[in-house]
Amino acid sequence: MKIALAQINTRTGDLDNNAAAVIRSIRQAESAGADLVVFPELTITGYPPEDLVEKRTFVKKNLAMLDRIAMETKTIGAVIGFAHPNESGKGHPVFNSAALIDRGKIIGLQHKTLLPNYDVFDEMRHFEPASQRQSLTFRGKKIGLSICEDAWNDKDFWKHPLYPHDPIEELARQNCDILINISASPFSIQKNILRVNMFKNIAVKYRLPVVMVNLVGGNDSLIFDGCSFALDADGKILAQAKAFEEDFILADFEKKTGSIHAWNEVEEKEIADALILGVRDYLGKCHFNKAIIGLSGGIDSALVAAITTMAIGKEKVIGVAMPSRYSSDHSVADARQLAHNLGIEFRLIPVEPMFRPYLESLSAEFKGLKEDITEENLQARIRGNILMALSNKFSALVLSTGNKSELAVGYCTIYGDMCGGLAVISDVPKTMVYRISKWINREREIIPQNTIDKAPSAELKPNQTDQDSLPPYDVLDGILTAYIEDLKEYDEIVAMGFDAGVVDKVLRLVDRNEYKRRQAAPGLRVTSKAFGFGRRLPIAQGWR
Repeated sequence: MKIALAQINTRTGDLDNNAAAVIRSIRQAESAGADLVVFPELTITGYPPEDLVEKRTFVKKNLAMLDRIAMETKTIGAVIGFAHPNESGKGHPVFNSAALIDRGKIIGLQHKTLLPNYDVFDEMRHFEPASQRQSLTFRGKKIGLSICEDAWNDKDFWKHPLYPHDPIEELARQNCDILINISASPFSIQKNILRVNMFKNIAVKYRLPVVMVNLVGGNDSLIFDGCSFALDADGKILAQAKAFEEDFILADFEKKTGSIHAWNEVEEKEIADALILGVRDYLGKCHFNKAIIGLSGGIDSALVAAITTMAIGKEKVIGVAMPSRYSSDHSVADARQLAHNLGIEFRLIPVEPMFRPYLESLSAEFKGLKEDITEENLQARIRGNILMALSNKFSALVLSTGNKSELAVGYCTIYGDMCGGLAVISDVPKTMVYRISKWINREREIIPQNTIDKAPSAELKPNQTDQDSLPPYDVLDGILTAYIEDLKEYDEIVAMGFDAGVVDKVLRLVDRNEYKRRQAAPGLRVTSKAFGFGRRLPIAQGWR
Protein backbone atom coordinates (compact mmCIF):
# COMPACT_ATOMS: atom_id res chain seq x y z
CA MET A 1 0.00 0.00 0.00
CA LYS A 2 1.18 3.51 -0.87
CA ILE A 3 0.22 6.04 1.79
CA ALA A 4 0.44 9.84 1.64
CA LEU A 5 1.08 11.74 4.87
CA ALA A 6 -0.60 15.16 4.63
CA GLN A 7 0.91 17.33 7.37
CA ILE A 8 -1.27 20.44 7.18
CA ASN A 9 -1.68 23.62 9.21
CA THR A 10 -5.30 24.10 10.24
CA ARG A 11 -6.98 27.07 11.90
CA THR A 12 -9.24 26.22 14.80
CA GLY A 13 -12.88 26.79 13.91
CA ASP A 14 -12.19 27.69 10.27
CA LEU A 15 -14.09 24.72 8.88
CA ASP A 16 -14.35 25.88 5.27
CA ASN A 17 -10.65 26.61 4.83
CA ASN A 18 -9.62 23.49 6.73
CA ALA A 19 -11.78 21.40 4.41
CA ALA A 20 -10.36 23.20 1.37
CA ALA A 21 -6.81 22.36 2.53
CA VAL A 22 -7.80 18.71 2.91
CA ILE A 23 -9.28 18.59 -0.59
CA ARG A 24 -6.11 20.11 -2.08
CA SER A 25 -4.04 17.40 -0.39
CA ILE A 26 -6.43 14.70 -1.66
CA ARG A 27 -5.87 15.95 -5.21
CA GLN A 28 -2.12 15.88 -4.63
CA ALA A 29 -2.29 12.34 -3.24
CA GLU A 30 -4.33 11.14 -6.21
CA SER A 31 -1.78 12.64 -8.61
CA ALA A 32 1.00 10.88 -6.71
CA GLY A 33 -0.71 7.52 -7.08
CA ALA A 34 -1.37 7.02 -3.36
CA ASP A 35 -3.95 4.50 -2.19
CA LEU A 36 -4.64 6.35 1.05
CA VAL A 37 -3.96 9.87 2.39
CA VAL A 38 -3.82 10.46 6.15
CA PHE A 39 -4.48 13.77 7.93
CA PRO A 40 -3.93 14.96 11.55
CA GLU A 41 -6.24 14.73 14.56
CA LEU A 42 -9.44 16.82 14.40
CA THR A 43 -8.47 17.95 10.91
CA ILE A 44 -11.78 19.62 10.18
CA THR A 45 -12.31 21.48 13.45
CA GLY A 46 -8.71 22.34 14.19
CA TYR A 47 -7.05 21.48 17.49
CA PRO A 48 -7.85 22.19 20.24
CA PRO A 49 -11.46 23.19 19.49
CA GLU A 50 -12.19 23.60 23.22
CA ASP A 51 -15.78 24.72 23.92
CA LEU A 52 -16.56 25.23 20.24
CA VAL A 53 -17.69 21.58 20.24
CA GLU A 54 -20.48 22.56 22.62
CA LYS A 55 -22.05 24.59 19.80
CA ARG A 56 -24.50 22.36 17.93
CA THR A 57 -24.20 24.37 14.72
CA PHE A 58 -20.41 23.98 14.82
CA VAL A 59 -20.60 20.20 15.13
CA LYS A 60 -23.30 20.04 12.43
CA LYS A 61 -21.19 22.04 9.97
CA ASN A 62 -18.13 19.92 10.75
CA LEU A 63 -20.17 16.88 9.66
CA ALA A 64 -21.20 18.69 6.47
CA MET A 65 -17.52 19.35 5.74
CA LEU A 66 -16.75 15.66 6.23
CA ASP A 67 -19.43 14.74 3.69
CA ARG A 68 -18.05 17.33 1.28
CA ILE A 69 -14.55 15.90 1.65
CA ALA A 70 -15.81 12.34 1.18
CA MET A 71 -17.35 13.32 -2.14
CA GLU A 72 -13.89 14.44 -3.33
CA THR A 73 -12.25 11.06 -2.75
CA LYS A 74 -13.13 9.68 -6.17
CA THR A 75 -10.24 7.23 -6.60
CA ILE A 76 -8.52 7.32 -3.23
CA GLY A 77 -9.01 6.63 0.46
CA ALA A 78 -8.52 9.11 3.31
CA VAL A 79 -8.30 9.20 7.09
CA ILE A 80 -9.81 12.42 8.47
CA GLY A 81 -10.10 13.70 12.05
CA PHE A 82 -13.41 15.31 13.02
CA ALA A 83 -15.93 15.74 15.87
CA HIS A 84 -18.62 13.03 15.85
CA PRO A 85 -21.88 13.54 17.77
CA ASN A 86 -22.57 11.20 20.67
CA GLU A 87 -26.15 10.14 20.04
CA SER A 88 -26.41 7.71 22.95
CA GLY A 89 -27.85 10.35 25.25
CA LYS A 90 -25.20 9.54 27.86
CA GLY A 91 -21.91 11.24 28.57
CA HIS A 92 -20.34 14.12 26.68
CA PRO A 93 -22.06 15.27 23.47
CA VAL A 94 -19.21 14.50 21.02
CA PHE A 95 -16.39 12.07 20.26
CA ASN A 96 -12.92 12.94 19.02
CA SER A 97 -13.07 10.74 15.93
CA ALA A 98 -11.32 9.51 12.80
CA ALA A 99 -13.21 8.61 9.63
CA LEU A 100 -11.90 6.12 7.08
CA ILE A 101 -13.17 7.12 3.63
CA ASP A 102 -12.89 5.27 0.34
CA ARG A 103 -14.08 6.44 -3.06
CA GLY A 104 -16.69 8.84 -1.75
CA LYS A 105 -18.03 6.77 1.15
CA ILE A 106 -17.29 6.69 4.87
CA ILE A 107 -16.49 3.02 5.42
CA GLY A 108 -15.31 3.10 9.02
CA LEU A 109 -15.07 5.16 12.22
CA GLN A 110 -12.86 5.04 15.26
CA HIS A 111 -13.37 7.26 18.30
CA LYS A 112 -10.50 8.27 20.56
CA THR A 113 -10.23 6.15 23.70
CA LEU A 114 -7.64 7.85 25.91
CA LEU A 115 -8.59 11.45 26.59
CA PRO A 116 -5.68 13.34 28.17
CA ASN A 117 -6.53 15.59 31.07
CA TYR A 118 -3.12 16.84 32.17
CA ASP A 119 -0.80 19.75 31.36
CA VAL A 120 -2.26 21.60 28.33
CA PHE A 121 -4.88 18.94 27.59
CA ASP A 122 -8.50 19.07 28.74
CA GLU A 123 -10.19 16.55 26.47
CA MET A 124 -12.26 14.91 29.20
CA ARG A 125 -14.09 18.23 29.48
CA HIS A 126 -15.31 17.97 25.91
CA PHE A 127 -15.27 14.42 24.56
CA GLU A 128 -16.74 11.02 25.33
CA PRO A 129 -14.21 8.15 25.20
CA ALA A 130 -14.61 5.25 22.79
CA SER A 131 -16.20 2.13 24.23
CA GLN A 132 -14.54 -0.22 21.74
CA ARG A 133 -11.64 -0.46 19.33
CA GLN A 134 -12.11 -2.33 16.10
CA SER A 135 -9.75 -2.76 13.15
CA LEU A 136 -11.06 -1.46 9.83
CA THR A 137 -10.74 -3.06 6.41
CA PHE A 138 -9.47 -0.96 3.54
CA ARG A 139 -8.97 -2.58 0.13
CA GLY A 140 -8.17 -5.95 1.62
CA LYS A 141 -5.89 -4.61 4.36
CA LYS A 142 -6.77 -4.44 8.05
CA ILE A 143 -5.97 -1.04 9.58
CA GLY A 144 -5.61 -0.39 13.29
CA LEU A 145 -6.69 3.25 13.53
CA SER A 146 -5.90 5.30 16.64
CA ILE A 147 -5.84 8.95 17.68
CA CYS A 148 -2.85 10.59 19.37
CA GLU A 149 -2.97 9.70 23.10
CA ASP A 150 -4.22 6.21 22.28
CA ALA A 151 -0.62 5.36 21.41
CA TRP A 152 0.93 6.91 24.53
CA ASN A 153 0.25 4.15 27.05
CA ASP A 154 2.63 1.33 26.14
CA LYS A 155 3.59 -0.38 29.40
CA ASP A 156 6.89 -1.52 27.87
CA PHE A 157 7.90 2.05 27.00
CA TRP A 158 6.58 4.12 29.91
CA LYS A 159 7.56 3.45 33.50
CA HIS A 160 4.21 4.63 34.80
CA PRO A 161 1.38 4.26 32.22
CA LEU A 162 -1.48 6.67 32.94
CA TYR A 163 -4.38 4.48 31.84
CA PRO A 164 -5.58 0.94 32.73
CA HIS A 165 -5.62 -0.35 29.14
CA ASP A 166 -3.69 0.07 25.88
CA PRO A 167 -5.73 0.66 22.67
CA ILE A 168 -2.74 -0.10 20.43
CA GLU A 169 -2.23 -3.50 22.04
CA GLU A 170 -5.91 -4.24 21.58
CA LEU A 171 -5.82 -3.26 17.89
CA ALA A 172 -2.56 -5.09 17.19
CA ARG A 173 -4.10 -8.34 18.46
CA GLN A 174 -6.78 -8.12 15.76
CA ASN A 175 -4.37 -9.25 13.04
CA CYS A 176 -3.86 -5.76 11.64
CA ASP A 177 -1.63 -5.20 8.62
CA ILE A 178 -0.73 -1.62 9.60
CA LEU A 179 -1.22 0.82 12.49
CA ILE A 180 -2.19 4.42 11.70
CA ASN A 181 -2.18 7.18 14.32
CA ILE A 182 -3.48 10.69 13.66
CA SER A 183 -2.16 13.25 16.11
CA ALA A 184 -2.18 16.81 17.38
CA SER A 185 0.86 16.43 19.60
CA PRO A 186 2.19 19.83 20.76
CA PHE A 187 5.84 20.74 20.52
CA SER A 188 8.26 20.79 23.41
CA ILE A 189 12.04 20.51 23.27
CA GLN A 190 13.15 17.22 21.63
CA LYS A 191 9.62 15.79 21.64
CA ASN A 192 9.95 14.73 18.00
CA ILE A 193 12.68 12.27 19.00
CA LEU A 194 10.53 10.95 21.85
CA ARG A 195 7.64 10.29 19.44
CA VAL A 196 9.83 8.39 17.00
CA ASN A 197 11.33 6.22 19.73
CA MET A 198 7.90 5.49 21.19
CA PHE A 199 6.42 4.43 17.84
CA LYS A 200 9.56 2.45 16.93
CA ASN A 201 8.96 0.46 20.09
CA ILE A 202 5.37 -0.18 18.97
CA ALA A 203 6.41 -1.21 15.43
CA VAL A 204 9.05 -3.67 16.62
CA LYS A 205 6.94 -5.02 19.47
CA TYR A 206 4.00 -5.94 17.24
CA ARG A 207 5.97 -6.46 14.00
CA LEU A 208 3.71 -3.97 12.24
CA PRO A 209 4.38 -0.90 10.08
CA VAL A 210 3.26 2.38 11.62
CA VAL A 211 2.10 5.72 10.19
CA MET A 212 1.90 8.79 12.44
CA VAL A 213 0.61 12.07 10.98
CA ASN A 214 0.94 15.07 13.27
CA LEU A 215 -0.52 18.56 13.05
CA VAL A 216 1.75 21.51 12.26
CA GLY A 217 1.20 25.19 13.10
CA GLY A 218 0.48 27.52 15.98
CA ASN A 219 -2.89 27.65 17.72
CA ASP A 220 -2.93 30.16 20.59
CA SER A 221 -0.21 29.09 23.07
CA LEU A 222 0.38 25.70 21.48
CA ILE A 223 2.85 25.07 18.69
CA PHE A 224 2.64 21.87 16.67
CA ASP A 225 5.88 20.80 15.05
CA GLY A 226 4.60 18.28 12.51
CA CYS A 227 7.49 15.78 12.22
CA SER A 228 5.15 13.08 10.85
CA PHE A 229 6.69 9.75 9.85
CA ALA A 230 6.16 6.20 8.61
CA LEU A 231 8.01 3.15 9.97
CA ASP A 232 8.33 -0.37 8.66
CA ALA A 233 7.82 -3.42 10.89
CA ASP A 234 11.49 -3.29 11.90
CA GLY A 235 11.09 0.27 13.20
CA LYS A 236 13.07 1.71 10.28
CA ILE A 237 12.00 5.17 9.09
CA LEU A 238 10.54 4.97 5.56
CA ALA A 239 9.26 8.54 5.37
CA GLN A 240 9.74 11.63 7.52
CA ALA A 241 8.09 15.05 7.17
CA LYS A 242 9.61 18.44 7.88
CA ALA A 243 9.59 20.14 11.27
CA PHE A 244 7.55 23.34 11.70
CA GLU A 245 6.37 23.37 8.08
CA GLU A 246 3.48 21.98 6.11
CA ASP A 247 4.60 18.92 4.19
CA PHE A 248 3.33 16.16 1.95
CA ILE A 249 5.28 12.91 1.82
CA LEU A 250 4.76 9.38 0.51
CA ALA A 251 5.51 5.99 2.05
CA ASP A 252 5.45 2.95 -0.19
CA PHE A 253 5.23 -0.09 2.09
CA GLU A 254 5.68 -2.62 -0.72
CA LYS A 255 8.87 -1.05 -2.08
CA LYS A 256 9.89 0.12 1.44
CA THR A 257 10.68 3.61 0.17
CA GLY A 258 9.59 7.13 1.01
CA SER A 259 10.57 10.78 1.32
CA ILE A 260 12.81 11.63 4.28
CA HIS A 261 13.31 15.25 5.33
CA ALA A 262 15.98 15.75 7.99
CA TRP A 263 15.25 17.37 11.35
CA ASN A 264 17.67 19.77 12.98
CA GLU A 265 18.63 18.64 16.47
CA VAL A 266 20.24 21.91 17.63
CA GLU A 267 18.10 23.04 20.57
CA GLU A 268 18.58 26.74 19.88
CA LYS A 269 17.36 26.36 16.29
CA GLU A 270 14.52 24.09 17.32
CA ILE A 271 13.18 26.64 19.82
CA ALA A 272 13.73 29.55 17.43
CA ASP A 273 11.83 27.73 14.66
CA ALA A 274 9.00 26.97 17.08
CA LEU A 275 8.75 30.61 18.18
CA ILE A 276 8.85 31.86 14.59
CA LEU A 277 5.97 29.56 13.66
CA GLY A 278 4.06 30.48 16.83
CA VAL A 279 4.36 34.22 16.21
CA ARG A 280 3.53 33.95 12.50
CA ASP A 281 0.41 31.88 13.08
CA TYR A 282 -0.80 33.82 16.12
CA LEU A 283 -0.70 37.11 14.23
CA GLY A 284 -1.97 35.62 10.97
CA LYS A 285 -4.81 33.60 12.47
CA CYS A 286 -5.89 36.58 14.60
CA HIS A 287 -5.78 38.88 11.53
CA PHE A 288 -3.00 41.21 12.73
CA ASN A 289 -0.78 42.58 9.97
CA LYS A 290 1.80 44.34 12.15
CA ALA A 291 3.59 43.90 15.46
CA ILE A 292 4.91 46.48 17.93
CA ILE A 293 7.78 45.74 20.30
CA GLY A 294 9.23 47.95 23.00
CA LEU A 295 13.01 47.95 22.48
CA SER A 296 14.92 48.51 25.72
CA GLY A 297 18.35 47.80 24.32
CA GLY A 298 18.28 44.58 26.35
CA ILE A 299 18.54 41.01 25.14
CA ASP A 300 14.92 39.94 25.71
CA SER A 301 13.35 42.61 23.51
CA ALA A 302 16.13 42.09 20.97
CA LEU A 303 15.38 38.38 20.69
CA VAL A 304 11.63 39.00 20.40
CA ALA A 305 12.24 41.57 17.65
CA ALA A 306 14.53 39.18 15.77
CA ILE A 307 12.08 36.27 16.03
CA THR A 308 9.16 38.46 14.95
CA THR A 309 11.04 39.84 11.96
CA MET A 310 11.89 36.32 10.82
CA ALA A 311 8.24 35.34 11.34
CA ILE A 312 6.37 38.11 9.50
CA GLY A 313 8.95 40.24 7.68
CA LYS A 314 10.77 43.47 8.49
CA GLU A 315 8.15 45.75 6.90
CA LYS A 316 5.55 44.59 9.45
CA VAL A 317 7.53 45.21 12.65
CA ILE A 318 7.75 48.47 14.59
CA GLY A 319 10.40 48.85 17.30
CA VAL A 320 9.86 51.56 19.92
CA ALA A 321 12.57 52.82 22.27
CA MET A 322 11.22 54.64 25.35
CA PRO A 323 14.17 55.88 27.41
CA SER A 324 13.73 57.23 30.93
CA ARG A 325 15.92 59.47 33.06
CA TYR A 326 17.76 56.33 34.17
CA SER A 327 18.38 54.88 30.71
CA SER A 328 22.01 54.59 29.68
CA ASP A 329 23.22 55.99 26.38
CA HIS A 330 23.96 52.48 25.13
CA SER A 331 20.35 51.39 25.66
CA VAL A 332 19.04 53.68 22.93
CA ALA A 333 22.11 53.09 20.77
CA ASP A 334 21.73 49.30 21.03
CA ALA A 335 17.99 49.50 20.29
CA ARG A 336 18.63 51.69 17.27
CA GLN A 337 21.40 49.39 16.02
CA LEU A 338 19.15 46.35 16.41
CA ALA A 339 16.39 48.02 14.37
CA HIS A 340 18.95 48.91 11.70
CA ASN A 341 20.33 45.36 11.59
CA LEU A 342 16.82 43.93 11.24
CA GLY A 343 15.64 46.61 8.83
CA ILE A 344 12.53 47.36 10.91
CA GLU A 345 10.87 50.71 11.58
CA PHE A 346 12.31 52.49 14.65
CA ARG A 347 10.61 55.09 16.82
CA LEU A 348 11.97 57.02 19.79
CA ILE A 349 9.49 58.20 22.43
CA PRO A 350 11.11 59.33 25.74
CA VAL A 351 8.98 58.75 28.85
CA GLU A 352 10.40 61.66 30.89
CA PRO A 353 7.87 64.26 29.60
CA MET A 354 5.09 61.96 30.86
CA PHE A 355 6.85 60.69 33.99
CA ARG A 356 7.45 64.17 35.44
CA PRO A 357 3.74 65.19 35.58
CA TYR A 358 2.92 61.86 37.27
CA LEU A 359 5.44 62.60 40.02
CA GLU A 360 4.16 66.15 40.41
CA SER A 361 0.53 65.04 40.57
CA LEU A 362 1.31 62.42 43.23
CA SER A 363 3.78 64.52 45.23
CA ALA A 364 1.20 65.50 47.85
CA GLU A 365 0.09 61.92 48.31
CA PHE A 366 3.69 60.66 48.58
CA LYS A 367 4.97 63.54 50.74
CA GLY A 368 7.59 62.38 53.24
CA LEU A 369 7.90 58.93 51.65
CA LYS A 370 11.03 57.61 49.98
CA GLU A 371 11.08 56.69 46.33
CA ASP A 372 10.72 52.95 45.86
CA ILE A 373 9.30 50.40 43.46
CA THR A 374 6.23 52.63 43.03
CA GLU A 375 8.15 55.15 40.97
CA GLU A 376 9.91 52.35 39.08
CA ASN A 377 6.61 50.79 38.10
CA LEU A 378 5.19 54.14 36.99
CA GLN A 379 7.83 54.27 34.27
CA ALA A 380 7.06 50.74 33.14
CA ARG A 381 3.32 51.50 33.02
CA ILE A 382 3.86 54.68 31.03
CA ARG A 383 5.74 52.58 28.49
CA GLY A 384 2.86 50.11 28.44
CA ASN A 385 0.41 52.94 27.74
CA ILE A 386 2.56 54.24 24.89
CA LEU A 387 2.73 50.81 23.26
CA MET A 388 -1.00 50.23 23.63
CA ALA A 389 -1.77 53.67 22.16
CA LEU A 390 0.35 52.85 19.12
CA SER A 391 -1.37 49.47 18.94
CA ASN A 392 -4.81 51.10 18.82
CA LYS A 393 -3.80 53.75 16.30
CA PHE A 394 -1.97 51.47 13.87
CA SER A 395 -3.91 48.21 14.39
CA ALA A 396 -0.73 46.41 15.40
CA LEU A 397 -0.34 43.74 18.07
CA VAL A 398 1.97 44.53 20.99
CA LEU A 399 4.31 41.64 21.78
CA SER A 400 5.52 41.48 25.38
CA THR A 401 9.14 40.58 25.94
CA GLY A 402 9.43 39.01 29.40
CA ASN A 403 11.27 35.68 29.66
CA LYS A 404 10.31 32.65 31.74
CA SER A 405 12.84 33.36 34.50
CA GLU A 406 11.43 36.84 35.13
CA LEU A 407 7.81 35.75 34.88
CA ALA A 408 8.47 32.92 37.32
CA VAL A 409 9.72 35.17 40.12
CA GLY A 410 7.54 38.19 39.36
CA TYR A 411 10.37 40.37 38.03
CA CYS A 412 7.87 42.17 35.80
CA THR A 413 5.25 44.91 36.08
CA ILE A 414 1.53 44.29 35.61
CA TYR A 415 0.14 46.79 33.06
CA GLY A 416 3.73 47.78 32.29
CA ASP A 417 6.21 45.50 30.54
CA MET A 418 3.57 42.74 30.77
CA CYS A 419 1.33 44.67 28.35
CA GLY A 420 0.73 42.89 25.08
CA GLY A 421 -1.34 40.40 23.13
CA LEU A 422 1.28 37.64 22.99
CA ALA A 423 4.17 36.80 25.33
CA VAL A 424 6.66 35.45 22.82
CA ILE A 425 9.44 34.19 25.13
CA SER A 426 7.49 33.65 28.34
CA ASP A 427 8.47 29.96 28.25
CA VAL A 428 12.12 30.61 27.38
CA PRO A 429 14.49 30.77 30.40
CA LYS A 430 16.97 33.64 30.47
CA THR A 431 19.96 31.37 29.91
CA MET A 432 18.29 29.99 26.78
CA VAL A 433 17.54 33.56 25.63
CA TYR A 434 21.30 34.11 25.52
CA ARG A 435 21.91 30.81 23.73
CA ILE A 436 19.31 31.51 21.03
CA SER A 437 20.58 35.07 20.57
CA LYS A 438 24.12 33.81 19.99
CA TRP A 439 22.77 31.22 17.54
CA ILE A 440 20.93 33.97 15.63
CA ASN A 441 24.26 35.81 15.39
CA ARG A 442 26.10 32.73 14.10
CA GLU A 443 26.71 34.18 10.62
CA ARG A 444 26.52 37.93 11.16
CA GLU A 445 25.74 40.35 13.95
CA ILE A 446 21.98 40.83 14.13
CA ILE A 447 21.57 41.33 17.87
CA PRO A 448 24.22 43.90 18.88
CA GLN A 449 27.12 42.26 20.71
CA ASN A 450 26.89 44.86 23.46
CA THR A 451 23.32 43.74 24.12
CA ILE A 452 24.58 40.22 24.68
CA ASP A 453 27.63 41.23 26.74
CA LYS A 454 26.18 43.82 29.13
CA ALA A 455 24.60 43.04 32.49
CA PRO A 456 20.80 42.82 32.15
CA SER A 457 18.89 45.69 33.74
CA ALA A 458 15.37 47.10 33.88
CA GLU A 459 16.93 50.60 34.18
CA LEU A 460 14.19 51.93 36.43
CA LYS A 461 16.57 53.37 39.02
CA PRO A 462 20.24 54.43 39.01
CA ASN A 463 22.83 51.70 38.28
CA GLN A 464 20.24 48.94 38.50
CA THR A 465 20.98 45.37 37.41
CA ASP A 466 18.85 42.24 37.58
CA GLN A 467 21.31 40.59 39.95
CA ASP A 468 20.57 43.26 42.58
CA SER A 469 17.33 41.34 43.22
CA LEU A 470 17.87 37.90 41.71
CA PRO A 471 20.45 35.11 41.90
CA PRO A 472 22.73 34.68 38.86
CA TYR A 473 20.59 33.43 35.99
CA ASP A 474 22.37 30.09 35.66
CA VAL A 475 21.54 29.40 39.30
CA LEU A 476 18.01 30.78 39.04
CA ASP A 477 17.19 28.79 35.92
CA GLY A 478 18.52 25.57 37.45
CA ILE A 479 16.21 25.99 40.43
CA LEU A 480 13.24 27.01 38.28
CA THR A 481 13.64 24.05 35.93
CA ALA A 482 13.75 21.67 38.87
CA TYR A 483 10.70 23.24 40.55
CA ILE A 484 8.44 24.03 37.58
CA GLU A 485 9.31 21.49 34.89
CA ASP A 486 10.64 18.56 36.94
CA LEU A 487 8.18 19.09 39.84
CA LYS A 488 10.88 18.66 42.48
CA GLU A 489 10.28 19.70 46.09
CA TYR A 490 12.40 22.04 48.22
CA ASP A 491 14.50 19.28 49.83
CA GLU A 492 15.20 17.62 46.48
CA ILE A 493 16.37 20.90 44.93
CA VAL A 494 18.68 21.64 47.86
CA ALA A 495 20.08 18.10 47.52
CA MET A 496 21.04 18.99 43.95
CA GLY A 497 23.64 21.36 45.38
CA PHE A 498 21.80 24.68 45.46
CA ASP A 499 22.05 26.97 48.49
CA ALA A 500 19.10 26.37 50.83
CA GLY A 501 18.46 30.08 51.40
CA VAL A 502 18.47 30.83 47.68
CA VAL A 503 16.12 27.91 46.98
CA ASP A 504 13.75 29.10 49.69
CA LYS A 505 13.72 32.64 48.29
CA VAL A 506 13.15 31.53 44.70
CA LEU A 507 10.33 29.12 45.55
CA ARG A 508 8.59 31.75 47.63
CA LEU A 509 8.82 34.22 44.74
CA VAL A 510 7.39 31.67 42.31
CA ASP A 511 4.44 30.84 44.57
CA ARG A 512 3.76 34.45 45.53
CA ASN A 513 3.57 35.74 41.96
CA GLU A 514 0.89 33.47 40.58
CA TYR A 515 -1.47 36.48 40.53
CA LYS A 516 0.80 38.24 38.03
CA ARG A 517 1.07 35.27 35.71
CA ARG A 518 -2.71 34.84 35.70
CA GLN A 519 -2.94 38.31 34.11
CA ALA A 520 -0.18 37.80 31.55
CA ALA A 521 -0.72 37.58 27.81
CA PRO A 522 -0.88 34.09 26.27
CA GLY A 523 2.63 32.72 25.93
CA LEU A 524 4.13 30.34 23.39
CA ARG A 525 4.86 26.93 24.91
CA VAL A 526 8.26 25.38 24.16
CA THR A 527 9.19 23.49 27.37
CA SER A 528 7.50 20.53 29.02
CA LYS A 529 5.77 22.82 31.54
CA ALA A 530 4.81 26.36 30.60
CA PHE A 531 2.92 28.97 32.58
CA GLY A 532 -0.71 29.30 31.54
CA PHE A 533 -3.46 26.70 31.26
CA GLY A 534 -0.92 23.88 31.44
CA ARG A 535 0.03 24.85 35.02
CA ARG A 536 -2.96 25.59 37.23
CA LEU A 537 -2.40 26.72 40.80
CA PRO A 538 -4.63 28.80 43.09
CA ILE A 539 -3.77 32.46 43.57
CA ALA A 540 -5.13 32.85 47.10
CA GLN A 541 -3.56 29.93 48.93
CA GLY A 542 -1.50 29.19 52.01
CA TRP A 543 0.65 26.24 50.98
CA ARG A 544 4.38 26.97 51.09
